[in-house]
Amino acid sequence: MDDEAFYQLVSVFQHLVSWVAAGAMVFGGLVPYVPQYRDIRRTQNAEGFSTYVCLVLLVANILRILFRFGRYFETLLLWQSIIMIATMLIMLNLCTNVRMAADLNTKRRNFIDFDWSYFWLWSRFLDYMQCVLAFTLTAAYVTYLFLDSALFVESLGFLAVFTEAMLGTPQLYCNYQNKSTEGMSIKMVLMWTSGDTFKTGYFLLTQAPVQFWICGLLQVLVDVTILFQVYYYSRYPQKPASHAVSHTSSAKAL
Repeated sequence: MDDEAFYQLVSVFQHLVSWVAAGAMVFGGLVPYVPQYRDIRRTQNAEGFSTYVCLVLLVANILRILFRFGRYFETLLLWQSIIMIATMLIMLNLCTNVRMAADLNTKRRNFIDFDWSYFWLWSRFLDYMQCVLAFTLTAAYVTYLFLDSALFVESLGFLAVFTEAMLGTPQLYCNYQNKSTEGMSIKMVLMWTSGDTFKTGYFLLTQAPVQFWICGLLQVLVDVTILFQVYYYSRYPQKPASHAVSHTSSAKAL
């Protein structure tokens, strides 16, 4: 009887760990953006956040969802993509409203103007939604046409996770250009690193498609390299602290 109770306790514990891991997998990706969202709401200033982060994650997760039509992967990863898309749209909505409230005299830019010099710099959230919808429909149609091609499906999966893996590279390049990490949130990068490490381990344990864990390892490598930049530029300063302003401007441009 004692053995049976012990095994039941172990089983309950295993289920609990599984639920916690699943929850972390689904919702963990949005956690780093919660402090950013609160800061923008509090300060009514979105200049420190690049909406190109939203662009990268929207493209990556839309392609990942389409990849599932050609090659099945865990439903948890599907929900992760859906929640991340919703998170990025919420961030875009907030940033657009804040920036337009601050720049009342700025000429309005619309998606249907098809002015590539102002791509992803539009004035209304509706324009971003139009772009996302146009991309989704186009990508879905192309996927439908080539769904029977194994090469296309595998390439689509690789493109999806590789795009997401490149999320940290603009920050990496910006730090290198400025020879400083001033103005960068170390807390955000630490959250990226912990989340990407957990995610990559999850991919390996659940035998996710090879594209997932290879690009997960690439993400971790980029995160660790950024943390090394923090150490290196703090230990061996390359320029005066007064250059932090230029760093912020460069980060915004990326």
